[in-house]
Amino acid sequence: MLKWFLRRQIAAFERTWNYDASYIREIIDVDPRAIMAFGKVQGLSRYRKDVPRAAGLIAVIAEDCGPCTQLGIDMAQREGLDPATLRAIVARDYVAMPEEVALAARFTEASLHHAPEADDLREEVLRRWGKRGLISLAFAMLSARMYPTLKYALGHGQACTRLVIGGEAAPMQRELAKANLVGMKAAAHDDLRPAHPTLRTSRHIGVR
Repeated sequence: MLKWFLRRQIAAFERTWNYDASYIREIIDVDPRAIMAFGKVQGLSRYRKDVPRAAGLIAVIAEDCGPCTQLGIDMAQREGLDPATLRAIVARDYVAMPEEVALAARFTEASLHHAPEADDLREEVLRRWGKRGLISLAFAMLSARMYPTLKYALGHGQACTRLVIGGEAAPMQRELAKANLVGMKAAAHDDLRPAHPTLRTSRHIGVR
């Protein structure tokens, strides 16, 4: 009876969001109490006080190159987030993001990569949203990574799909990562190139 009830819930979720939750059904078939235990931590994702949704999207993008990211995008669009902002988040285009979204996104990126700039960004987060906002961002990072991690661990993480935002296709994460790598190599090459003795120019190349 419990298996039937849980599978019915998952089927409804799949229909609503056009999402393949076969890895969840696999857990239910093995032990329905396992998915109930997992469900207890989902409350983390519902604690979001005063902060934008960007942190959760950045975190899920770091773990997943397709279905889970698309699910996050669809949920954000349902909440009314501007497709242009979503495209900027996916592309890591901080200039194109609203100021508060850019702060949340930059802090999330720095935190996930344990980057030194996370300390300064954390102070900025505290000034803008306070301790409750900082906790909200931390919870968003944590909860967003749970599903992709679970999916990959169970062997369901091979899919990499092109994202759709506002009805338009966006680059897949592998394409974005490749583009960033090319840009970084180009910047390094320019830094190593000897300057022309007759030219007094300066150049700054930033790759995000």
